Amino acid sequence: MGDTTNQRRLVAILAADVAGYTKLVEQDTDGTVAAWKAARDEVIKPLIDYNAGRIIKFTGDGFLAEFPSVQDGVACAISLQEQLMSSPLDFRMGVNVGDITDDGGDVHGEGVNIAARLEALADSGGICISGDVYNQVRNRINTSFNDMGEQQLKHVSEPVRVYAINVNPDHTPDPTEASSAVQDSEKTSIAVLPFDNMSNDPEQEYFCDGVIEDIITELSKFRWLKVIARNSTFAYKGQSVDIKVIGQELGARYVVEGSVRKSGNRIRINAQLIDSSDGSHVWAERFDRELTDIFDLQDEITQTLVSTIEPELSVIERDKARRKPTESLDAWDLYQHAVWNRFRYSKEGYAEAERLLKEALSHDPNFAAAYALLGWIGYARVIIGHTETPEETLSQAFSDATKSIFLDNRDATAYSTLASIQTQMGLYDAALKGFDYAIELNPNFAQAYIYKALTMMLSGACDGDAIKDTARTGMKLSPKDPASWTAYTAIGFVQMFADEYEAALATYEAACHLPVTTYYPYLSRSLALKLLDRSEEAEVAMAKTLDIKPDLTWAKYAQQVGRPLTAMMKSNGMMDALVAIGLPEK
Repeated sequence: MGDTTNQRRLVAILAADVAGYTKLVEQDTDGTVAAWKAARDEVIKPLIDYNAGRIIKFTGDGFLAEFPSVQDGVACAISLQEQLMSSPLDFRMGVNVGDITDDGGDVHGEGVNIAARLEALADSGGICISGDVYNQVRNRINTSFNDMGEQQLKHVSEPVRVYAINVNPDHTPDPTEASSAVQDSEKTSIAVLPFDNMSNDPEQEYFCDGVIEDIITELSKFRWLKVIARNSTFAYKGQSVDIKVIGQELGARYVVEGSVRKSGNRIRINAQLIDSSDGSHVWAERFDRELTDIFDLQDEITQTLVSTIEPELSVIERDKARRKPTESLDAWDLYQHAVWNRFRYSKEGYAEAERLLKEALSHDPNFAAAYALLGWIGYARVIIGHTETPEETLSQAFSDATKSIFLDNRDATAYSTLASIQTQMGLYDAALKGFDYAIELNPNFAQAYIYKALTMMLSGACDGDAIKDTARTGMKLSPKDPASWTAYTAIGFVQMFADEYEAALATYEAACHLPVTTYYPYLSRSLALKLLDRSEEAEVAMAKTLDIKPDLTWAKYAQQVGRPLTAMMKSNGMMDALVAIGLPEK
């Protein structure tokens, strides 16, 4: 991670504390401290990581966090309050947006002060936000707000408009919501409507229709999505129909609509993703391109839209499932809840994901995607070291992935999962063929590219440039993918084996910056520092690695990454370098 001393940046700030903490400690010190620790470790840290945030500091009874976007900050605050409802502690939260100054150890500025004052205004279990935050999220987050008017905050010169967010996880839909054809328990469904041709040019009409047909085809390759057929969506061409009505008539939870406008030699495409249940805009983007070869342009626009829409939907569905109480979930929502736990990359997360998947399979024994994810969880537990019986765990993972393919032999995720397991088994040729087939089934499947790059690197028999190109293709297809740390790991090792230590260090620092990561980038960062003769920094970085994974040894690491990479690291002196800066051999 780069030096942040005295940096100024614009961020969303979340301030929180426990209401009445001092009194609670007086009444029951041990119980209150235990409850605070549980809330911090089991809810607060994971949710802030999940929402792309960074904890600035913990105080005796609260914390301060920053987020790259206002929407991330507010969404995280709502999720935190919902998840903390079961805690014996009541939290108050405030969210503001503003410039902060980072001195390397703490942050300062009026933006931070206002967030703290907003938190003090909140009720127990409540959230207060500033008017600036409200203006940015009022149409983007599905919740209600109470206008508290202008408030004079302590040590803030000008009054601040304040809004309270209604946090109500027990909301029961009204009868009209319950009767909708789009229910949360259904498989995620999406309809792509014909884009409006704003140019009155027949040639662009063909272009518009071609793009939509291609998007429908490509989205259909994601097996977890139910994509409404072209014949049904094109029935609405040229009509002005309410999105809610379209959603109900087609049984589509989400709707994509847009327009195309040609001006000179340029073409502009506006696209938006809408939740049909309430008409809210989930995502919107504009694309400006030169109009050269219209077929190449059509392919580019299709890939760009598909590789943006699918990850966006995936995150939304995981978040929806996570917010529901587990006992009310059916097989599909149990599966989505498990996916969220998967990306915690923790022993507890994997155990919970496994429990949820087994429950999902008790509802639907032929749920191919659940078997595929069970296989991936087993693989992940082995490579992260969260199992006492790695051979047995890997064998079960292989069985689960194979069963997934038996149930659905057109699912790219299942083949990619099996290929990852084969990688860990040392079957690199079979794994690479599996990844290639997954990509053939779904050329927009980012994680297949990312994990293929890792396999290429671990096999020790692939061209470095090809490894980097494969990893970067995956990150391009899904720029915010939780698996991106894996791509950085592959790229960084290629750079280290090419003696490009500065480049490798920058790669691993980028990986350590990600909201979701494991000990691997931290370990590799310490190695890069050592290879640059920055031994003191390398020892500090190794200490950070061992904080994350206290039981890590060279022997365990070698078992997890496999023989070819281990042999290359030994021959290049990298094993000796890691041991020299504090990694135990056994």
